[in-house]
Amino acid sequence: MINKLLGIFSKDIGIDLGTANTLVYVRGKGIVINEPSVVAVNQKTGQIVEIGTEAKKMVGRTPAYIIASRPLVEGVISDFEVTEEMLRYFIQKVHKETFSFFPRPRVVIGIPSEVTEVERRAVEDAARNAGAREVYLIEEPMAAAIGVRMPVQEAVGSMVVDIGGGTSDIAVISLGGIVVSKNLRIAGDKLNDDIIRFARDEYKLLLGERTAEDIKIAIGSAFELEEPLEAVMRGRDLVTGLPKEVVVDDSEIRRAMQHSNKILVQAIKSVIESTPPELVADIMHRGIILVGGGSLLRGLDKLVAQETKMPTRTAEDPLTAVVRGTGVVLEDIDALRAVLIGSSFYQKTPSTS
Repeated sequence: MINKLLGIFSKDIGIDLGTANTLVYVRGKGIVINEPSVVAVNQKTGQIVEIGTEAKKMVGRTPAYIIASRPLVEGVISDFEVTEEMLRYFIQKVHKETFSFFPRPRVVIGIPSEVTEVERRAVEDAARNAGAREVYLIEEPMAAAIGVRMPVQEAVGSMVVDIGGGTSDIAVISLGGIVVSKNLRIAGDKLNDDIIRFARDEYKLLLGERTAEDIKIAIGSAFELEEPLEAVMRGRDLVTGLPKEVVVDDSEIRRAMQHSNKILVQAIKSVIESTPPELVADIMHRGIILVGGGSLLRGLDKLVAQETKMPTRTAEDPLTAVVRGTGVVLEDIDALRAVLIGSSFYQKTPSTS
């Protein structure tokens, strides 16, 4: 009864709980928060120093006793208490302008497909402890498909590839359920690691994670570009220990990420091979949709199209596809209840990771 009364003064929210970024949708308002999933903790006192954007600025720049880290690894919770605090921070930030002292919102959270029952329960418990009165979970590829307005409840095949920070989710959807899916640990963070390894092996240069990500964004590509791009890599020389900078071009960075991109494309082909023929025919007509931050890698759509022989395109505003999907579900949760986790069983292809 008290929860229902508190719910009257709370705003229902949808959350894309990502490894790299957390986005929050408020019912009736749209996307109001887009911040890094980073928390800075003071190891001496156990207190949280900063969360989100301010915490990310601290990565690699803090004293030894302050640790700025991500509480989610490869799409799942690795630090329960810190994730709970992060969710509480976002829920309270949404309700900051209202007169609700104890917000108790209904929450729809996007999580990777193929997570275990224990990992699902961890997300539910963290959200409830952070203040949610009702928690609904939806698989991220399903949320993304809804977010880009695919006809997920119709008897037609839709294929979506969600490339996030920690994981990539590939799914074929029909009649409100996932028919075939595959989840793999090849995503944005892995590409950053590829660039760090390349700099170390080729130039004996030690790069930071943020520097590697900046280079990926500046000149990274999966397919040969019409106009070459260059960027400066700055780090520490592993031989002398002194600062060093090297100019690299897009072909070198593309070569560094080539193996990971190949595994991703192979996984997409594997899902297509496991898809019923009627749905494959639908996908050939409708095409493959790429969403998530990783889909912004230059030429990735061309590489997937070339390897799968299917039309492929990157969704409009791919970074917000999942959270927009949670928002659509929030607006009409009764009509879309079937797409939430626990409402359907589906085939899983063997994992390559």
